[in-house]
Amino acid sequence: EVQFAESGGGLVEVGGSLRLSCAASGVPYDDYALGWFRQAPGKEREGVSCTGGSDGTTYYTDSVEGRFTISRDRAKNTVSLQMNSLKPEDTAIYYCAAAVWCTPHGVSWYDLWGQGTQVTVSS
Repeated sequence: EVQFAESGGGLVEVGGSLRLSCAASGVPYDDYALGWFRQAPGKEREGVSCTGGSDGTTYYTDSVEGRFTISRDRAKNTVSLQMNSLKPEDTAIYYCAAAVWCTPHGVSWYDLWGQGTQVTVSS
């Protein structure tokens, strides 16, 4: 059974920080990237960040570059997203997901993701 145990969302003021964490298990592929996408009400899903399988390549969408940092513990198969200098436009449900590939220019997701964790940035 594929599982993504997500944690760390919440309510924070503008300029604040949150750290999202995700423990992945049961993903039926030998080498895959992990990352986060988000979806805000009325908006399309947006890939936020990912980190590659064996090479550790990372991707950040332009709007979070320099503010968010992704990290992966391959031994524990966990991925974390440190989010600093949060803005109201970062408000969304954040989903941990597995990816087919992750490059500095983009990401392609498998149809495998968690339940999501709400991030709300208040102004």
